[in-house]
Amino acid sequence: MSTQSDLIAEAIYASLDQYFQDLDGEPPCAMYDMVLARVEKPLLELVLERVEGNQTRAADMLGINRNTLRKKLQIYDLL
Repeated sequence: MSTQSDLIAEAIYASLDQYFQDLDGEPPCAMYDMVLARVEKPLLELVLERVEGNQTRAADMLGINRNTLRKKLQIYDLL
């Protein structure tokens, strides 16, 4: 039986596998930042939606400091 985190990991794995195939032999570049940005922005959007925009609750749910959350929201133009 798969857990939700297993399904997420499988989706990420499949996406990265496709990314490598799409590169067609070209070397990847800055993958870490690319992957984090692709995961982080929708995560922030969804959590903010769940807490109806309450940044304190969102930061608590994410397990990060509210100031850190605000910086990330600025980076992704979510403020």
